[in-house]
Amino acid sequence: MIYGYIRVSSDKQTVENQRFEIEQFAEREKIRIEGWIEETISGTANYDKRKLGRLLRKVGDGDLIICSELSRLGRSLFMIMDILNICMNKSCKVWTVKDGYRLGDDIQSKVLAFAFGLSAEIERNLISQRTIEALARRKAEGAVLGRPVGRKSDHEHLKMYKHHNRIVKMLEADLSYTEIGRRLGAHRSTISKYAASFVK
Repeated sequence: MIYGYIRVSSDKQTVENQRFEIEQFAEREKIRIEGWIEETISGTANYDKRKLGRLLRKVGDGDLIICSELSRLGRSLFMIMDILNICMNKSCKVWTVKDGYRLGDDIQSKVLAFAFGLSAEIERNLISQRTIEALARRKAEGAVLGRPVGRKSDHEHLKMYKHHNRIVKMLEADLSYTEIGRRLGAHRSTISKYAASFVK
């Protein structure tokens, strides 16, 4: 299936320009847009919380997403790489009108997808390392990290501590407390309380 994806960051911006660009592009390529996804939301919002996230969960082998430019997918390089990597793994093609970018089945796309995945992993590790270093610095400065001993939530806190690195990475990926809890088999409030002990 061929999708046209349009995103604007405010109601004041019109979607018509993007739609026109995509329609003209489709006409030149002799293809037909079979489904439109339009949303008014900031590109900094995690794609999981956008209509784009639902589209990414739905697409599969042979599907095609067309957007006016890569910045419509997200406002950070890390987010865009993550989205393109998901599409590549699901054999979904992504074409952009202005950038002339095409993620497909060719060897160049596969090399790019590997680079996206590697870059994303490096970035996650760097962010995690910076978080660890910041916590170590605060501890060295005398800050008391974590909850005071004897609190009712100590047991849950200790139980979550073994997942600390995973929780940090998921928070950095802007996953919600509910989603993190679902993945770890814990209630969202447990994740929220644990995160509050080290995220300031």
